[in-house]
Amino acid sequence: MNTFTRKQKDGKTYIYVDFTFNNKRVRKSLDLKNTAKNRKLVKDKILPELQHKLNSGMFIENKTKMPTLNEFKAESFAMHKGTRRQSTQDDYRISYDKHIAPYFGEMKLDKIKPSDIAKWQSILLETLSPSRIRNIRAVLTKIFKDALIDEVIDKNPVSLIPVPKIEKTKITPFSEEEIFKILDNSQGQNRNFFALGFFSGMRSGEMIGLKWSDIDFTRAEINISRGIRMGRISATKTIESTRTIDIIGSLMPFLLEQKELTGDCEYVFVNNKKEHIYDIKRIRDTHWKKTLKKAELEYRTIYQTRHTFATVMLENGEDILWVSNMLGHVNSTMTLAKYARYIKRENKIRASFLEKSLAQNGTILTLCENKVA
Repeated sequence: MNTFTRKQKDGKTYIYVDFTFNNKRVRKSLDLKNTAKNRKLVKDKILPELQHKLNSGMFIENKTKMPTLNEFKAESFAMHKGTRRQSTQDDYRISYDKHIAPYFGEMKLDKIKPSDIAKWQSILLETLSPSRIRNIRAVLTKIFKDALIDEVIDKNPVSLIPVPKIEKTKITPFSEEEIFKILDNSQGQNRNFFALGFFSGMRSGEMIGLKWSDIDFTRAEINISRGIRMGRISATKTIESTRTIDIIGSLMPFLLEQKELTGDCEYVFVNNKKEHIYDIKRIRDTHWKKTLKKAELEYRTIYQTRHTFATVMLENGEDILWVSNMLGHVNSTMTLAKYARYIKRENKIRASFLEKSLAQNGTILTLCENKVA
């Protein structure tokens, strides 16, 4: 039994196994990249197991009925039912039903070629963003990976097609003047919602998911532990985002005003039925767009309220650790990576202490005298 490597269409080299079974040569991809770690895995584990199957007559070529993508999709989803969050499982199902099943659902798994994936991706790019397509691809990729694990197929066609490139989202914060222009051109719950975004840095889903029980007016604190997206209530974006943040002075009047409006409700921001808002899209596509137009400001996503909080705070010298906690970042390194250019820098001479030390030792004087000489 031998192994060899072969470069595939993605430009990467993969490990194959080559052996004879029932007087027939079998050359099979292990779907493993040619790395030192994978070569050791093949040598120490995969080859011995395969040789054992061959010697004991346990090796059986996969000649069972090949399932369609729809058929194996049900198996794949069942495999992860206990380990995926329900919200993720629901997102995967929606993506599959809407964007994958119409193209590949009735095709046999082994008949879906890389060229089919490339064409499908090109069609999606006509109406969807690259980032959205990446999420949809993740669903299809996972199904094929599960089929590989079950040895239903021997290669993943999705892995051979490059993912669409995503342009880095531009941070285009509002100026302080623009903040108050927006607030002056809105009123009631909408104004209070926008103010919460500008003066807390909370994510949109976190603001929709905010309950009055999360707010401690005495301590001037907000506990953030949930978000709402497309009507589904879930934990915050990351475990680290479960946090307690400060209610800064600029925000307090807006929360107190909102308390008068919806204080008898469970959620801070509610719809006409006094229930939580279904999704940020409901606010973004109506009140937010109208307010920007009324304020005569160019459209920017409502998520820029979060970027605005971060940049305004850092530009005015607030501690980056505090800003990082307010944003719910894993650590300040993440905050620094996003907003480094907005951090306030004092206009002072750097490393002046060295000049003082050199002067005390007469070094500067000696250097200057040598230069003149």
